[in-house]
Amino acid sequence: MSRKILVMTHTGRRDAKDAARQSCAQLHEAGLIPVLSRRDLEALRADGQTMAPVEIVEEDVALRDIELVMVLGGDGSILRAAEVVRGVDTPLLGVNLGHVGFLAESERSGLTETVEAIVDGRYTVERRMALDVTVWENQKKVLHTWALNEASVEKGNREKMVEVVIEVDRRPLSTFGCDGVVMATPTGSTAYAFSAGGPVVWPEVEALLLVPLSAHALFSRPLVISPRSMMAVEVLTRTDARGVLWCDGRRTADLPPGCRIEVRRSDKPVNLARMHATPFSERLVKKFELPTAGWRGPLPSHQQEAKTSALPMVQPKHNVISEANGFPKLSVGREIPYDPRSPQDGNTADQVLDPSPEQSSSGETPSR
Repeated sequence: MSRKILVMTHTGRRDAKDAARQSCAQLHEAGLIPVLSRRDLEALRADGQTMAPVEIVEEDVALRDIELVMVLGGDGSILRAAEVVRGVDTPLLGVNLGHVGFLAESERSGLTETVEAIVDGRYTVERRMALDVTVWENQKKVLHTWALNEASVEKGNREKMVEVVIEVDRRPLSTFGCDGVVMATPTGSTAYAFSAGGPVVWPEVEALLLVPLSAHALFSRPLVISPRSMMAVEVLTRTDARGVLWCDGRRTADLPPGCRIEVRRSDKPVNLARMHATPFSERLVKKFELPTAGWRGPLPSHQQEAKTSALPMVQPKHNVISEANGFPKLSVGREIPYDPRSPQDGNTADQVLDPSPEQSSSGETPSR
């Protein structure tokens, strides 16, 4: 049975359509079957350029029979592809044709090498956490959906804040007016939550994020929450301000006052194909073009053990004044002024005496 690769592209961009034609031709020449959606095929044929033989998904081949989805575009195209394969376990491999492209595995310049890796089966599958999102209104479930990056509750009217109360583990945390609240996965920590001031979370960390947007509150810090916890946002009824729910910036629903949005970890992750075992820190530096000048790196293993010797103990020096010499012991915290008439024994700098009876109450010594 021939291997079938679904190619999805951003048909609104000329370079994306050129990349799709190139990928289909290379897959066909290698003996694999390129597969397109009906809409993508019509968009590619509209340019009048030659196309390699392809099959149509859900017409010639079932989606469950697809080995891999090759996505040509930015993160938005990958999120769209994730919707298509939500019902199956087919992994996604992204080729970035957009700007940052955190979800993509390779760039346009490496398209030929990417197709070769697919042909040779040189890729692994990484499971990314997704969110399960439920909306309740008048104690009735009105929406059940999901998200890979984030579910955001935002104000519905530009001129009004949305009044909300946030909740974790079925206990309220705080109430405030705000522009919205972002509830994200580690994958989404470099997307909307990052723009809102949330932390960058490594993809392998199992955690949930809750990030308020421009909250009018003293406590509005981003929260990192256990993956077993449930986050919730309730739109309060003390104003008539409405909210709107966005899941990955693609699926939306209106949120009237009084509704409740519950977000927890989904039982079904999203599968992303990886060709390179690149550390996330390296991808972070590359995508954001972070400065690393001056980095020296870790020491070689034979130099990691410090060559040290026993250090001498340093004891503080104390000046002890005995009562036998006519000087009383001083209590802790009592400040005694220096008297220049005290006996000179070679260590006057460390000696202090009681105030002279000839001193006035103002602390000044009268003239003789």
